[in-house]
Parts: sequence; C-alpha cells; structure tokens
Amino acid sequence: MNKLFSWISLLLLLTFLNSCGSYTNIPYFKDLNRLTPTEEQVSNYSPFTIQIADVLGINVSSRNPESSSIFNRANGNNDDSPQNSSQNPSMAGYLVDQKGEIHLPLLGSLKVSGLTTSALRDTLNKMLITYYKDPVTNVRILNIKVAVYGDVLHPNVYNLQNERTTITQALSLAGDLNITALRNIILIRELDGKRSYIPIDLNSKKLFESPYFYLKNNDEIYVQPDRTKYATVDRGYRTATLVLSGLSIIAIVLSNLFR
Repeated sequence: MNKLFSWISLLLLLTFLNSCGSYTNIPYFKDLNRLTPTEEQVSNYSPFTIQIADVLGINVSSRNPESSSIFNRANGNNDDSPQNSSQNPSMAGYLVDQKGEIHLPLLGSLKVSGLTTSALRDTLNKMLITYYKDPVTNVRILNIKVAVYGDVLHPNVYNLQNERTTITQALSLAGDLNITALRNIILIRELDGKRSYIPIDLNSKKLFESPYFYLKNNDEIYVQPDRTKYATVDRGYRTATLVLSGLSIIAIVLSNLFR
C-alpha cells in the first residue's frame, strides 16, 4: 500500500511540473553579472520637487524657541518605515494650494511649487533671519505615497517617509510580483499637469540606470498578469486536482480489492 501511494505522489508531481510555464522570463535583471562584483556610478537620482497638493512639514528652531514654534504645526510620523494606507499618519502641515503657494505665519504667501525641500529650507532660513537669531529650518513632504496594484501579493497605496524610494523597493512593499505576472510593468506618473505611462522592463539591469528607477510622489505601478502563464498555471492546478481525485479513487478501490 505504501508503494502504491509513492507511485501516486510521483505521478502527481510529474503531472504538475509538466503543466508549469517557462522559467526563462521569471528572473529579474537577467543580464546582470552574477559571478563577479561590479559597481557603477549613481547618476539618475533627482530630488523631489514640491508639487500642488503636497503637504509640507516645516520645523523652525532658533535661540528663541517659544517664538519660532509658531511654525511647527507639522510633526507627522517620525517613524522611517513605510506604511500602507490603513496606517496613514495624521498630518497638520502646510498644504500647497492650486497656485503652488503655502501660507506661513509672519512671512505670508510663499511660492514653493517646483522647489526642492532643501531649496525651500535655504529660502526660509534667509527670510527668517529678519525675525530670529540663527534660525534653523527643516522641510519635508509629509504625504508621499505610491500605489502598487495588479498581479502582486499585496496591492495597496503605500505612504512613504523616504524621498529616495525605488521601484524595486515599492514592489517589495507590495509583497513582490506573483509568479503569473509580466516582468514588463507600467509606471504611471503625473507631473506638471501631464500624465505619462512608462514601460519598465524588470528583466534587464538597465532599470537601475533609468531616470524612472527612483519614484516620485503619487506614482502608480501597474503589474499586468501574463495571460499565457496565468492560463498555464491555472490549468496545471486544475489538472493536478483532477489527477489527485482520480488517483485517490483508484487507491481506495485497490485497497478494498487487496484486503
């Protein structure tokens, strides 16, 4: 009887393996040298620029902390770990309005869209010298988020604390691509009133050199299922289930016959 079940298990395994799709297009970065260490200069990162609807956290300190604290209404979440949408930190920062401006105590309206956070920090430090001695300003975007959806393990909108987040990191947050997913994904980006659809090839290490490797605020990543692979895997599971059911019946019949 034990031999019978061993043969059944082997037959089932062979049936399932025969039904699986090709391995060729599954690995990432197939042209990457996996035998010797290599290095390259990082030249494709560009800092975030502040956009309309961003929420800015601005913290000002000076030798007179009581008076400079009027700016400090945005602390957000100081945890550097990414969060999904169900863990969205509360924010009470400065909203960039449709004119690309924020409204600050003492300073009034200030045009900020198109600036990096470091450029805005330097601008504020210069303006605040009029009011405070040795002001020190920190600026960060509080509502950085990316959406990852399609054929991934955990599709979601993810809130980020880090402006230097990559496509591969975002996919890791979503639990990585499923085995049935195409390795050619689509990056959807809105910038300066325009929406772009950018194909990204995860099979090639050229991704690391791409200007789109580093994500921007409100980017979306769509992962499309591979129709052939999905059908193959689905057929494989259905075939395996039928074979298992059939062999189980045969095993029961043979067991009764040889009692």
